[in-house]
Amino acid sequence: MKSENRGVLLPLASAPRLTGIARLAAASPRRAAKQRVEYFELPTLRYFTRCRSARVPFQWTLNPYRGCEFGCKYCYARYTHEFMELDGGVSFETKIFAKRWDPRAFAGELARIARRDWIAIGTATDPYQPAERRFHITRAMLEILASERGRRFSLTTKSDLVRRDIDLFQAIARRNVLHIALTITTMDESLARLLEPYAPRPALRMAAVAELARHGLAASVVASPILPGINDSEAMLEELAAQAAAAGAASLSGNVVFLKPCTHAVFFPFLEEKFPHLALRYRRYFERNAFLRGTYPRRIAERLEALRRRYGLSSRFPEHPPEGWEPEPQLEFAFAGPFVTNFAQKSTC
Repeated sequence: MKSENRGVLLPLASAPRLTGIARLAAASPRRAAKQRVEYFELPTLRYFTRCRSARVPFQWTLNPYRGCEFGCKYCYARYTHEFMELDGGVSFETKIFAKRWDPRAFAGELARIARRDWIAIGTATDPYQPAERRFHITRAMLEILASERGRRFSLTTKSDLVRRDIDLFQAIARRNVLHIALTITTMDESLARLLEPYAPRPALRMAAVAELARHGLAASVVASPILPGINDSEAMLEELAAQAAAAGAASLSGNVVFLKPCTHAVFFPFLEEKFPHLALRYRRYFERNAFLRGTYPRRIAERLEALRRRYGLSSRFPEHPPEGWEPEPQLEFAFAGPFVTNFAQKSTC
């Protein structure tokens, strides 16, 4: 018996209607491409994002790019691509969105932010990832920040490209508080290549710390994340502390890894392949909780504190105002507690 429905196509379910940032991302024009990565220009609704998390000391975040080419296996920020209806795995590393630059809009937003508020740059994705060599958005932002006075800025990166902008950092630091942090998880280059496959080598990052320090800038080393059984040994952390001190780092800090659900799809397969003996332990720790609790974080904190004492390093950035500081009337220069150097991992801002 022949089917009477031969040749009739069943209606397909319509795709969900995109809204907000997902709609903008879908319409973003592709500006460039290379073997592994595509670059898109994302229309910018706003540059500064208000942060109300009690876990961090800053009030505003600034991220020139969405997505990050460095491909760190533990990256907490992969969820940010999900807002654009893209996956937080391969797409997060290969579809990079550069925010459309409008200096007047940027300056207008900045003017509405109270000078007492802390602005943190690079809390979600790296401001000096390879996209910056093409689009120069981070530098364009710094050029405007260099005209400010009496503000508090911090910047975190894994890239030695940060050295390119020493001239602007010096201009900013003359009249504002400026903290620059280089994230270095290990000095072991083979291990770093596994954990952060496309990031600059640890030695290059430490050299950037030294160059920033030679130019009178407060640059610190952030040993985050610290991963149990991977980069947490006393010998590894001591080597990092020793080199940080030799480079003239202003401080050394670190936090234990935390794994959001968005990271599981990338991190756990990586662990099964490269560190199979740790896989069961990590699943027991993190399948139901993003943060590791108990004695381990305290033990790591004590280990870092002992290393800081041994090598004469601080746990926080210098807090004194620069010579050209001009605070808002009747405001004291004081931060709300110690600087949380791995703030990005503790925030959803």
